[in-house]
Amino acid sequence: MTPTTAGATATSIAPRLVEGRGELSGAVVEALLSHRAPAYAPGTVMDADPYGEDLHLALYLLYELHYRGFDRVADAREWDLDLLRLRRAVEDRFLHALRSELADAPRTVEEAFASLLVEPVDLSGSLSHHLEKDGELWQLREYAALRSLYHLKEADPHAWVIPRLTGRAKAAMVAIEYDEFGAGRAADMHAQLFADLMVDLGLDPTYGRYLDQAPAPLLATVNLMSLFGLHRALRGALVGHFACVEVTSSPGSRRLAKAMSRCGAGRAAELFYVEHVEADAVHEQVVRHEVIGGLLAEEPGLEADVAFGCAATVLIEDRLAAHIGEAWSAGRSALRTPLSEG
Repeated sequence: MTPTTAGATATSIAPRLVEGRGELSGAVVEALLSHRAPAYAPGTVMDADPYGEDLHLALYLLYELHYRGFDRVADAREWDLDLLRLRRAVEDRFLHALRSELADAPRTVEEAFASLLVEPVDLSGSLSHHLEKDGELWQLREYAALRSLYHLKEADPHAWVIPRLTGRAKAAMVAIEYDEFGAGRAADMHAQLFADLMVDLGLDPTYGRYLDQAPAPLLATVNLMSLFGLHRALRGALVGHFACVEVTSSPGSRRLAKAMSRCGAGRAAELFYVEHVEADAVHEQVVRHEVIGGLLAEEPGLEADVAFGCAATVLIEDRLAAHIGEAWSAGRSALRTPLSEG
């Protein structure tokens, strides 16, 4: 596709708030706009679907206060005690659901990553495989719009773990993050490369632009890394999440680069995934041997947390893939409202 905006960037301007999707998210929106405490009925959090639209939009909005905030919302609300109290309750609801569903998941790093290190023979359920072989341009555009909430902040939540690491683990994590942030070159930051990809696909690269159209399964993928990143107690899970992403990225990126090329999406659209094929193949080795290896050499008691972080990432990504696959199989948009034509 032809780029629609010259020199577009993943802008740092605070995004606009969106409308709530239920009592919890509506209470958060109203609280942020009114500068008052969130008002919701007792028991609302415990009654909420831990994977549902209302809970995950509420959690996303509360987490976003730690990133770029929102237009017309004071920066000081980041540490508002009433909002933090609600955030903790919502986090606990989500985290409890994850731990319950993964009660029988592997508790060692070797077991957690074993299946991820081998390319599956049957790729029939793989979104990247579908996009490579049969995907249409409208599906690539939807996929990019969905993933923009993740990729435009791609390395940020993982950076929170750096001061919580020491020695080998810290040095290796910094080295990988240095690459993610463009090795000192703003134009090469992976978030910027994704913004360029969006322009090639005729999408708006503004940070947070597609929040209102993003369904709960997508919001959960972003909330998961924010949850792990913001809690020192979950540093092992954050490392497990980061490692899982790096280990699984290269094969999928190779397929998506071919999909972009086949559909004529544009050079920048293809470049984002080509960059990840090479970079993440290297990162995989560093994160497994140095980040995880270094962390567990210092804190061996965190192994189960690392395994949990990996398993939770697979679970949440599988839920997103199922949501997208079901929508596309039925011939409908995977977004809450379809994109306009590019």
